[in-house]
Amino acid sequence: MKILKYTAIIAGIILGLVLLTGMIAGFVLHEKKPEGKICAEAGEIANQIMEAVDCAAWDTTGAITWSYGGRGHHLWDKNRNFNRATWGDNEVLVDLNTLKGVAFQKGKRVEGKKADKLVHQAWLRWVNDAFWLNPLCKLYDPGTVRSLVKVKDGRTGLMITYQTGGATPGDSYVWLTDDTGMPAEWKLWVKILPVGGIPFTWEGWETLVTGAKVSTIHKGQAGVTLKIEDLKASIHLEELTNGADPFLPLEALPSD
Repeated sequence: MKILKYTAIIAGIILGLVLLTGMIAGFVLHEKKPEGKICAEAGEIANQIMEAVDCAAWDTTGAITWSYGGRGHHLWDKNRNFNRATWGDNEVLVDLNTLKGVAFQKGKRVEGKKADKLVHQAWLRWVNDAFWLNPLCKLYDPGTVRSLVKVKDGRTGLMITYQTGGATPGDSYVWLTDDTGMPAEWKLWVKILPVGGIPFTWEGWETLVTGAKVSTIHKGQAGVTLKIEDLKASIHLEELTNGADPFLPLEALPSD
């Protein structure tokens, strides 16, 4: 019993040290959200960024498939705005316009509250993973505010604040570009992170078959790297699904 007691005490001390270290690291790394200046130049920089990644080509991308951070896989039919999210034993089809969906576990259809929960989870996954896939063509989404800021190291950045939309409205992102005008880094002030100004790189750029450019590597601090993998795109969904339409169960849902 004494051994168990001492083990518990030691484990508690270790946990406390880890939490204390995290708090100290957070205090050191935290960067106060800069005050943005809304001006014509902010819009010009936003336009340059969207041109650099070819948002016009992104608009012609009819379907895209990818995985993000090793946590699941998506097939997004951009033409109909349907998404299939798969993770673990789950496969969920979501109509992103209505947030209605169809859920399967281990290949069997799920109904009721369990299905509703899975559909909501699939939508949340899509919101996050699609944003990391390409937020650069959302700089003029409804509810966005564009402003110029000075970050901690003195560089000028473009801050995009999403006042509405998504799962956590009010989040802000500061974009920093390289000498060619391509996005090179962003800093995050988001509700899900207690520390402000966390940076991630935007690199590993790939050009889709439609011509749009997507960053596939995001390096953060402490060796954290987030990757976009299994990336494929097409103008038409059928080119990614061998002619099949995996969203037929969605089409069969009754309309309001």
